[in-house]
Amino acid sequence: MKEATSILHHIPVDLQTGAIAVPIYQTSTFVQEAPGVNKGFDYTRSNNPTRKVLEDLIAKLENGAKGYAFASGLAAIDAIVKLLEYGDEILAVDDIYGGAFRQFEQVFKKFGINVNYVDATSIEKVVNAVTPRTKLFWIESPTNPTLKIADIAEIAKVAKANNCLLCVDNTFASPIGQKPIELGADLVVHSGTKYIAGHCDVIAGLIVTSTPELGEKIKFYQNATGGVLSPFDSWLTIRGIETLQLRYKQHSHNAQQVAEFLTTLEGVKNVYYPGLASHPHHDIARKQQKYFGGVISFDLTIDSAELAKEIVCSTKYFKLAESLGGVKSLLCHPATMTHKTIPADKRYQAGVTDSLIRLSVGLEDAEDLIEDLQTAISKALAKAKQEKISA
Repeated sequence: MKEATSILHHIPVDLQTGAIAVPIYQTSTFVQEAPGVNKGFDYTRSNNPTRKVLEDLIAKLENGAKGYAFASGLAAIDAIVKLLEYGDEILAVDDIYGGAFRQFEQVFKKFGINVNYVDATSIEKVVNAVTPRTKLFWIESPTNPTLKIADIAEIAKVAKANNCLLCVDNTFASPIGQKPIELGADLVVHSGTKYIAGHCDVIAGLIVTSTPELGEKIKFYQNATGGVLSPFDSWLTIRGIETLQLRYKQHSHNAQQVAEFLTTLEGVKNVYYPGLASHPHHDIARKQQKYFGGVISFDLTIDSAELAKEIVCSTKYFKLAESLGGVKSLLCHPATMTHKTIPADKRYQAGVTDSLIRLSVGLEDAEDLIEDLQTAISKALAKAKQEKISA
């Protein structure tokens, strides 16, 4: 069965009614036949029929053993970190999502879990950063927001050699673009809010484990801490998955055109997109990704936050917002939005300059998006030059 067929036909028809759409079981509790005797469900925090369809589906999409749905991507990250104990260390990618950085540094650090950050594009640096206390490798590939690519299969070998778990944040690639468990990862985490749900109308987090045993541990923390996805939001996410492959392919197609255009535009310094042959990790991306996704970042020849803000506030089709993966194009200024909690020196070290702009290329016509960016960037640069002359 091909993947496009598999996605649609792993969503079951309702056995009771024949409904082709998954029913929303909007209930908090379930009637039991006798104490402890039920139809597989007793309380929605512990399990829910709608959420179970989503959890089984995401596990199949990632070719994993077990899947779990949480109230947000950060709630999913929280459950994974709870696999660790006091004194353990996380080895994390340096160009990390700002929310994960905040959780690691301001929540778990005070409970005795430390984090070392490393450029995961270098296997040598990864190997050298491992300590006897390292228990979890935390990798984003592509990273947010500079689209660095880590060789997941090689990092998996290092993790296993050091008896560590490897978790890959697969939000940017989605299961359509990349399957980390096939490359050796133990855990995959998604902000389901992004490409998987795909319409900017739900907040969701998803975890897939490589083994049932690891899945049972995640299930315990999901139930014990209660950050579960609601039945309605589970239904929305399932509905999004039905068109995921079509959407992700088109996001990637549009982004490739936009990225190639940006490389030719005056005022643009660096374009970060793994689909470009000029990307330093393009060959690794081609090896482990089927598609390159819809996220592009670029910085300007003038490293100015004010100039970047001028651009992100003047586009027509790209809307200024903190998210990505939706059908409509979005853009943001990471230094003052998604990554503002990361200290400036760490941001710059990871490549997140004051002029960096992140794009989430949507499903509009690529020519319209290109014209929109060209107009906004050209006008902002002309204004900056005029103000400099006037000064």
